[in-house]
Amino acid sequence: MADSAQAQKLVYLVTGGCGFLGEHVVRMLLQREPRLHEIRVFDLHLGPWLEDLKTGPVQVTAIQGDVTQAHEVTAAVAGAHVVIHTAGLVDVFGRASPKTIHEVNVQGTQNVIEACVQTGTQFLVYTSSMEVVGPNTKGHPFYSIKSFLSLPRGNEDTPYEAIHKHPYPRSKALAERLVLEANGRKVRGGLPLVTCALRPTGIYGEGHQIMRDFYRQGLRLGGRLFRAVSASVEHGRVYVGNVAWMHVLVAREMEQRAALIGGQVYFCYDASPYKSYEDFNMEFLGPCGLRLVGTRPLLPYWLLVLLAALNALLQWLLRPLLLYAPLLNPYTLAVANTTFTVSTDKAQRHFGYEPLFSWEDSRTRTILWVKATEGSAQ
Repeated sequence: MADSAQAQKLVYLVTGGCGFLGEHVVRMLLQREPRLHEIRVFDLHLGPWLEDLKTGPVQVTAIQGDVTQAHEVTAAVAGAHVVIHTAGLVDVFGRASPKTIHEVNVQGTQNVIEACVQTGTQFLVYTSSMEVVGPNTKGHPFYSIKSFLSLPRGNEDTPYEAIHKHPYPRSKALAERLVLEANGRKVRGGLPLVTCALRPTGIYGEGHQIMRDFYRQGLRLGGRLFRAVSASVEHGRVYVGNVAWMHVLVAREMEQRAALIGGQVYFCYDASPYKSYEDFNMEFLGPCGLRLVGTRPLLPYWLLVLLAALNALLQWLLRPLLLYAPLLNPYTLAVANTTFTVSTDKAQRHFGYEPLFSWEDSRTRTILWVKATEGSAQ
């Protein structure tokens, strides 16, 4: 940040600070932001690990609260210099109702914006998602027509038809638009609000619940997972430590580069290889004793489409009676079978982002974490 911030000790608020990404952001701030005086961790469910952080030189304030409650958000934001808004309901399986997803992701984000305006907090970093853009349900690959690479990747300027029918990506797209449109609004005291949004590709790393679920599923199946997606389908994945680092870095640079960063979106990625979801997951699950069975999908695609549609129908019929949230539905099938990769230097150009963790380091850290879960997975 600018020289005006150098002399003062900064107060950061991380919403969703006990979530998968939020915890990594909190720990990264403590390690990499030397001017930090206080970090406020706002979450509906506070983690016991926060107690271990309260003995350090930085004041760690745990705030149990709900982003859908405007008064709780305003109280948490008051006096903060920067808000990193990671709180959100990630649900592509239908475990939550569309109404709940909208309340948390859209209304919750509006509450954060209004709290910044009312309290005079000038800097807001929002955790968006690649799913704001796609993959779309038509299965169009995300490629850049301007790329000179042999395998072109998409970037922030790539034209792509995105029609959001699923509640989760629709909510993230609406929330991102709210954040970007709020850039430049006058906050209390008359200064302009500076906002930006980061769009991580599929995040992996320590604490990734879906990775843990796949591991446990493989153990139940005798150390095997069965291929469901063609190996030719590629996805961009990014290590959670690098996502956290990008959040910390852009928050640090926002005041000095407000005119450049304000109102911008940035894809968040690193040097992780482009592979199908299954083949990428096996980079970690393979060394932990699992094997992926089959060179081709076990079931033909038309049958998967039929099963996904049947699951969606059953979910709708059963919702008044019980929760039915299968992993396979029309949206997850489309995402898994659509190539979506990004490659861009926009974050590097605008605020100097370079991945903090190499692919080798990211892979090793994730493997060690998966192995550490083995005792509780039996």
